[in-house]
Amino acid sequence: MGEQIVYLNGQFVPLSKASVSVLDRGFIFGDGVYDVIPVYQRKMFRSKQHLARLARSLAAIGIKDIYSNEQWLSIIGRLIEETDGADLLVYIQVTRGVANRAHAFPSNTKPTVFMMVNPMSAPSKEMRERGVACVTMQDMRWLHCDIKSVSLLGNVLAAQNAAEHGAIETIQFRDGFLTEASASNVWIVKNGTLLGPRKNNLVLEGIRYGLFEELCAKHAIPFETRSITREEVFAADEVLLSSATKEILPVTAIDGKQVGQGKPGPLYARLYELYQKEKAQQCQ
Repeated sequence: MGEQIVYLNGQFVPLSKASVSVLDRGFIFGDGVYDVIPVYQRKMFRSKQHLARLARSLAAIGIKDIYSNEQWLSIIGRLIEETDGADLLVYIQVTRGVANRAHAFPSNTKPTVFMMVNPMSAPSKEMRERGVACVTMQDMRWLHCDIKSVSLLGNVLAAQNAAEHGAIETIQFRDGFLTEASASNVWIVKNGTLLGPRKNNLVLEGIRYGLFEELCAKHAIPFETRSITREEVFAADEVLLSSATKEILPVTAIDGKQVGQGKPGPLYARLYELYQKEKAQQCQ
């Protein structure tokens, strides 16, 4: 197996040969966005939705999307061909480009586009069977969490908080209401209804938002997005995490307190089953 091949500004190069200027605005200011597309059995899963979110993030910070969907998919396809393994993760990052250091947008910069594909590390069987522990903290991030920005210091600090407490994730609250975890969306189950925070600027709309809504509608599972209080989270029958890597994962303890019956619940089991069927259907 040779060295990993990545894509950088129009070229496919070995990872060790890929470099950008120290004046790239992604390095200096975190001035850029990213997205991550899961790949199952070497087929992309919901790539259309991921690329649409990437386009929304780019538009939100005023960076022109320099590729069409067909071009993005062609580049990603080549990287998948260059990478061994069945289940993978495609990482895409676009920054405003290289310019002298000044806060306002420079004129006539060319965006820096970087892509790589890595093996996917899925949650263990034990995590799925026993559930995982989370901790909580106040959401201290900026007010545009709907943009999938590379400026992730707030998320990094939240993830470190979880690591220091032996937890898988930090669930965040702003003014007493649930937002999201450091790298996951958070869901609760109450009386058979799947509840998620309302989609707004305080929450990144994970691709699973749309997927879960579709699955719930198709299989007559009550689904609702609204403001969810901290008290409701701790009183939930089930708490779930979702992300490209976690898919859907049951939480059985928060801040040392048992969630529901202290084991993965029936709606988690149902949604996980439906998720796997959807993957198999779309990634044939």
